[in-house]
Amino acid sequence: MPKEIPLKERLIFALDVSSKEEAERWLDRLGDQVSFYKVGLQLFLAGGFPVIEMIRERGHQVMVDLKFFDIPETVALAVRELKNKGATFITVHGNDPILRAAVREREDARILAVTVLTSFDESDLREMGLTGTIADLVYLRARKALDLGCDGIVSSGLEVARLREGLGDQLLIVTPGIRPGTNDVVREDDQKRVAAADQAIRNGADYLVVGRPIRDAKDPVAVVKQIQEQIASAL
Repeated sequence: MPKEIPLKERLIFALDVSSKEEAERWLDRLGDQVSFYKVGLQLFLAGGFPVIEMIRERGHQVMVDLKFFDIPETVALAVRELKNKGATFITVHGNDPILRAAVREREDARILAVTVLTSFDESDLREMGLTGTIADLVYLRARKALDLGCDGIVSSGLEVARLREGLGDQLLIVTPGIRPGTNDVVREDDQKRVAAADQAIRNGADYLVVGRPIRDAKDPVAVVKQIQEQIASAL
């Protein structure tokens, strides 16, 4: 069963820009077409908490994607700071004690456990000394996240169907590596595990994170509308 999530909230635009002012220009440009934004390392380091506050003051939701990986107490304190600034989603990329610490402090924020970065493929796992498949590792980490009380996970669209089949509808699934178009998506840039918007939603994703395809487009609003149409048709 699809969750009751407004269509405009299902698309999260990645504000991968270098200043608060540039982020503000993107909010102006996209207007009411987008209501959910991702703040990652680049923008957070450039603009800090005022960026999050600016987005919230405009009535939008914020996914703070800093992928916390540190000793549990440090992660707990970091989550405490972010939840007080109105973050909707907070990403954590760690082991069981780290995830437990984040969950303990979340209150109204939602903790998303990162499974495997979409810039990884099987060869990257081999270089790390891991012998299993990416699909198996994503599933294992997602099941752990569910058991530990996380609200959701971050996973590429390629693994979502298996996650839904095995874990049901309990976890929110947020999917980056989205490219507009049909399911014969061609890999580009540093993303190795990509999927089309409609494919990811049909597989069971709840939210799609899209950055470069919108940011680099001649008509970003048109691309946003195209992706939202694909989401609506897949639902």
